Amino acid sequence: MTTSGQFQQDTDRFRDEALSAFERATTAEELETARIQFLGDRSGQLRSLQQALGALPKEDKPAAGRAFNEVKTLVTEAHASRGRDLARSSADRAGAADLTMPARHVWRGAKHPVTLVIEEIVEIFRELGFTIALGPQVETEWYNFGSLNFPPDHPALDAHDTLYLKDDVLLRTHTSPVQMRTLQRFPPPIRILAPGDVFRRDFFDASHAPMFSQIEGLCIDEGISFVDLKAMLTNFARRLLGTARTRFRPSYFPFTEPSAEVDIACVICRGKGCRVCKNSGWLEILGAGMVDPEVFRHVGYDSEQISGFAFGMGIERVAMLKYGINDMRLLFENDVRFLSQF
Repeated sequence: MTTSGQFQQDTDRFRDEALSAFERATTAEELETARIQFLGDRSGQLRSLQQALGALPKEDKPAAGRAFNEVKTLVTEAHASRGRDLARSSADRAGAADLTMPARHVWRGAKHPVTLVIEEIVEIFRELGFTIALGPQVETEWYNFGSLNFPPDHPALDAHDTLYLKDDVLLRTHTSPVQMRTLQRFPPPIRILAPGDVFRRDFFDASHAPMFSQIEGLCIDEGISFVDLKAMLTNFARRLLGTARTRFRPSYFPFTEPSAEVDIACVICRGKGCRVCKNSGWLEILGAGMVDPEVFRHVGYDSEQISGFAFGMGIERVAMLKYGINDMRLLFENDVRFLSQF
C-alpha cells in the first residue's frame, strides 16, 4: 500500500519532471508529446498519480488530495503558458524578415531598347561637347526640304513618300529641320544632337516602319574638316557597338557635300560574311557628310569661314544591331516578355 510520504515524493517528482519537459519543448509537436506523457487522460503520469491517491489510507487522503490538486493546477497552467509562448514565437518568426534569404525579383518595368540606345548615343556625344536640340514634328515644306537644298522635283517631296497634312505642311521625314532652326537661332560654334520621331509613307515589316526614331548630329565651327567627321564617327561606332572597323562609302545627300554612307564590320559574323550582312561583311549604320555651302547660305553663314558636318541614323536599326533583334516589329508591339529582357 502506498504511504502518504511516498505519494508526496511521487507528486513532487511528477511536478518537477513535467515543468522541465514543458520548458524544454521548442515546438508545438514537442509540447504535445510532453502533454500526453504527463497529462494524458489514459496513460499520463497524472492518471497514475490519481490512482495512487485513491489507494491511500482514509485518514491521509484529505491532505494528499489538496497537494494533488495544487500540483495538477500548476502543471496544467504551465502547459498552457508554454503553448502560448510557442505560438507567439512562431508568429514573430513568420512576420520577421530573414536577412539571409535572397530577395524576390519583381519586374517593375524596363526602359525600351530604343530609349536605351538614344541615352547611350547622347552620353557618348555629350563627352564631345554636344547638347540636345528639339523641334516640332509638324513642319513646313521649306524647313523639311527647301532649306536643306532639296530640289523641287526631288522624289522625297512626293505624296507617296511624305505624309502631308495640308498644302505645304507635313509630318517631318527626318530631324534635320531641327538643325536648320538651331542655325537660325545661334551663331557658331554649334554642336547638337537632334533625337525624335519621324514619319514616312512606308510598309510595316521586319525592317521598315512608317514611324520610327532618328537622331542626327551637327557640328559647325571654323576649320572643321572631313577628317574630324571620320575620327568622331569611328570613335562613336567603337563605343556603341564595340567595333573599330568602319568603312566610309561615297554617297549623295542634298544637304551635304561630300557625303558618305558609314558601314561597320558585321556584328554578327565579325566581317566574315553572313545572311544578315548579305555576305558582304559590312552593315550600314548611318549617313554623314560635310554641310553643303548652300545650306549655310539660307542662314546667312559665310561658307568661306565656317564649315561643319552632319550625320544621322535610325535608332531602331541601331538597336537591332546592338541587341541582336531580327524583326523591327518587336520594338513596337509592347510585349512584356520581350521588353523584360532589357
